[in-house]
Amino acid sequence: MTARSRDLGIVVGALPTGRHNAITDVGGVRVGHHSLVAGEGALVVGEGPVRTGVTIVEPRPAVWRSPVFAGLHRLNGNGEMTGLPWIQENGQLTTAIGLTNTHSVGVVRDAIVARLHRERGDDELYFHLPVVAETYDGILSDINGQHVTAEHVDAAFDALSGGAVPEGSVGSGTGMICHEFKGGIGTSSRLVTAGGGQVYTVGVLVQANHGRRGRLRVNGVPVGERIPADVVPSPFDAAIRAARGSGSIIVLIATDAPLLPHQCDRLAQRAALGIGRTGGSGENGSGDLILAFATGNDGLPRVGLIEPGPDEIELRMVSNAVVNGLFDAVIDATEEAILNAIVAATTCVGRDGITAAALDHALLREAYAR
Repeated sequence: MTARSRDLGIVVGALPTGRHNAITDVGGVRVGHHSLVAGEGALVVGEGPVRTGVTIVEPRPAVWRSPVFAGLHRLNGNGEMTGLPWIQENGQLTTAIGLTNTHSVGVVRDAIVARLHRERGDDELYFHLPVVAETYDGILSDINGQHVTAEHVDAAFDALSGGAVPEGSVGSGTGMICHEFKGGIGTSSRLVTAGGGQVYTVGVLVQANHGRRGRLRVNGVPVGERIPADVVPSPFDAAIRAARGSGSIIVLIATDAPLLPHQCDRLAQRAALGIGRTGGSGENGSGDLILAFATGNDGLPRVGLIEPGPDEIELRMVSNAVVNGLFDAVIDATEEAILNAIVAATTCVGRDGITAAALDHALLREAYAR
């Protein structure tokens, strides 16, 4: 496994982490990646170079059989996350979540529909409105070549697993840039103990492709100011007309706490504070979209054109006595997931030789200690 922020002595907050310090610490959640890396040199649209991929996050196996409550928040809306109107209306997430680049959202969405159709294998009247989110990897990759295919989505599904989650330049994070260093996928988790002794798990996964160098903070330390572009070059210096801070971040939050949809909305809002603590400011050119889901209620009936009932459903929810602890967990896990995305990422040379340099760990330690 690649290095993580804690390997460098950087610990965010006082709450304990789950076993893997990952979104998969929430029981039933699985993550799968498929990376696409091909070609080098000058950009030729349709040929490459290609630095992109697909990541799938599954809330629980066959989630269409037993949906989970969900909620969302938009910090800045220069991005896409499909399926949100139905979640806002119905409060339920009924599919796996796809992550990819901006110009491959459609093919990933369609491939998820096809995959779920094969999984269901029946003639029942039903519909799927998958959640697929994106960030822009066109600074490093031939994004207009639309190289992601349904086969790549299936490969990410086939790679689904619990346990440790590969981070950095992998899957949908392959071509992403964060605070002008190489970015990508990052994850973290926290355990929250309620007053009665019940322990809840909160996990976060980010696709980090946002931020400006000078604003990067690590536990409040201005490391971005201390590692300027004349020390570690910025890919934006070579990307003509690309504004610093343009990009996006997607945040996915999972918890096994029994939450209702409005409580999921509240958790999603708090992830914006984790983005802000690392220096993200929801820039105009950034799509900062957050989805939270809660697996603590079982037995929600499947959603379709034929509603199976029953007429009433017994539900559980945590009280407001617990909510502050969950808020803290989301903020800390979001901050650490962003840092893990940067720490785990490796230097990427993309189209036209544009380079997104990894944040050198020795430089980070020195800047953080100073």
